[in-house]
Amino acid sequence: MSVLTQAWLYLLAAGLCEIGWPLGFKLSQTTNYPKLAIAASIVSIAVSGFMLWMAQKHIPIGTAYAVWTGIGAAGTFLVGILWFNDPLTVMRSVGAMMIVGGVIVMKLAH
Repeated sequence: MSVLTQAWLYLLAAGLCEIGWPLGFKLSQTTNYPKLAIAASIVSIAVSGFMLWMAQKHIPIGTAYAVWTGIGAAGTFLVGILWFNDPLTVMRSVGAMMIVGGVIVMKLAH
């Protein structure tokens, strides 16, 4: 596996962990275990940040940050719809698709 491929895998992992901290914050408000949910959020933030740091060794900072936040934003959007009954409207869906499209363009431009 090339170093660049490994960096993109770190970035994907960082983005997925980026979904964890807002999820933990939400769970801290909606479960009987708020301290556990906050602790999970803190771990998620730390792991996400570390993976982003690893990815930025070989991916430009602007690309890495845009992809990282894009994965986190789109993933959190989906979690909200699937598990928290957040509204699924056309405009919200178009916005999420624009985020995903931007992430794809950033990857292709790299």
